[in-house]
Amino acid sequence: MTALEAVAAHLPPLAEPIEQVGERLELTDRQIKLFRRFHGLDRIGTDPDGDLADLLTAAAKALAPLRGNEHRVKYVLHARSLPIAAPYPHNPLHDALGRLGLTHARAFTVTHHACAGSLLALDVAGRLLAADPDPEATALILAGEKTFTRDARIVPETALFGEGAAACLVRAGGERDRVLSYAVDQRGEFDGRLADDPELMQRYQRSYPELMVAVMEAALDEAGESWDSIRLVLPHNVNQISWQRICRRIGYPPDRVVLDNVPVVGHSFAADILLNHHTATTRGLLRRGDRYLAAASGIGATFAAMVLQH
Repeated sequence: MTALEAVAAHLPPLAEPIEQVGERLELTDRQIKLFRRFHGLDRIGTDPDGDLADLLTAAAKALAPLRGNEHRVKYVLHARSLPIAAPYPHNPLHDALGRLGLTHARAFTVTHHACAGSLLALDVAGRLLAADPDPEATALILAGEKTFTRDARIVPETALFGEGAAACLVRAGGERDRVLSYAVDQRGEFDGRLADDPELMQRYQRSYPELMVAVMEAALDEAGESWDSIRLVLPHNVNQISWQRICRRIGYPPDRVVLDNVPVVGHSFAADILLNHHTATTRGLLRRGDRYLAAASGIGATFAAMVLQH
């Protein structure tokens, strides 16, 4: 059974007030107030002097169990939201592997699930390791991206992107943080540029709560769990209000959704789930045996959820 051996987080050195970010994006005062007062954003993490390879390398180096065990890493997966991360022929993932001493590993990018890509990467890593004859083999998942274009900085009326990064070591089996289920629902009818299509944006926003709840409950059903047995929810960090609304819809306590990183980091693409996992374990919010649920959606649109046991 797929298990998370360790999770690490890297937060960028600079956290800019959203007013400063909004000014660069030419947002109106009303739009900035919406993000602060309604969506719960305060600052957005950014690393103006670092590139994508720097972000990924820093996250991986924060993984203590990786040091001295690089030879065990058979696969490296970059869970990426954006289809393009760097101009050709640059390859930030391969640059990071060279710095980490992992050039022997099979490395590739997992995309097309957008900000739900880290859950897909966990599932793919588990499948690869289950088929690997080496019982000591591990997979390294990296997540995090640069906000290098306007589209990579904002989801209109919804989220502001930050440059947090995370890393996760995965094994084919283990005693803690075992994956119990994975559910995904892809809805191509919402594919398109939301910033240029107000009607598509409205349809997506109307359908979002129902589709998000449906995929979470599909993961619960597959794991044989219920909302009563779930200790925590690890969300993607789009904003606070959307998760408060979902909690009201399902009758789940909002204080058991880990939203600590929304105000201070922003939406860190596919890294959100792992960042929130690191926050939950660092704060001691999970006890041994606790079931918890990770959930994310990605523009396009993909809805995904995973139930795990700590």
